[in-house]
Amino acid sequence: MPQLIASVEGVEIKHVHLRKDRTTLGRRPYNDIVLNNPLVSGEHCVFELHGLADVYVEDLGSTNGTYLNGHMIKSREQLHDNDAIAIGNFRIQYIAASEESGFHQTAEMKLDAHSAAAAASALASLQASFKVLSGSSAGLEVPVVKAVSTFGNPAVSVVAVSHRRYGFYVAHLTGPIPPTLNGLAVSGEGMPLMHNDVLELAGTSMQFMLKDA
Repeated sequence: MPQLIASVEGVEIKHVHLRKDRTTLGRRPYNDIVLNNPLVSGEHCVFELHGLADVYVEDLGSTNGTYLNGHMIKSREQLHDNDAIAIGNFRIQYIAASEESGFHQTAEMKLDAHSAAAAASALASLQASFKVLSGSSAGLEVPVVKAVSTFGNPAVSVVAVSHRRYGFYVAHLTGPIPPTLNGLAVSGEGMPLMHNDVLELAGTSMQFMLKDA
């Protein structure tokens, strides 16, 4: 059965099996999946189940957009196993099929010790980097090898990219022009980075990438 796993800052908060033809997500309490956050619209997006396993996602005219694998959804798109959906600072992993596991829809939980160790182990085997997409350095790949790396121009904008136990995070450090991640302003508190996320920093577009070391 298809399922969605939502997380914030590497902590799993919702695990939902898609049983209905339409599963709505938004800030309003009448949605099937409720994410109570100002970046989430009242009726943000919908997941449509066709047959037993075909799932489509569609943005419902949200203010801040719904992103699939780093690009903003413009129309209904079919999901594939392990696709990553970003809504504000929420990250949602789509899993095409699974055994029933006893989770209840919208149940809240944290990663158990075994899952956390597995996630940390998998992360340790990946090499992070930024690929410059614009300007004279387009095509250049800059590895992220330190626990905390800084990028940008102090006169415009500087970010810190930190390597934490459960993933990579980007935060705005200084500068008058806030950077954006997939079109959303990056705060000083940090936002999780996922493969193919696009960071706009001081007039330069950079794609975050995770590869096998």
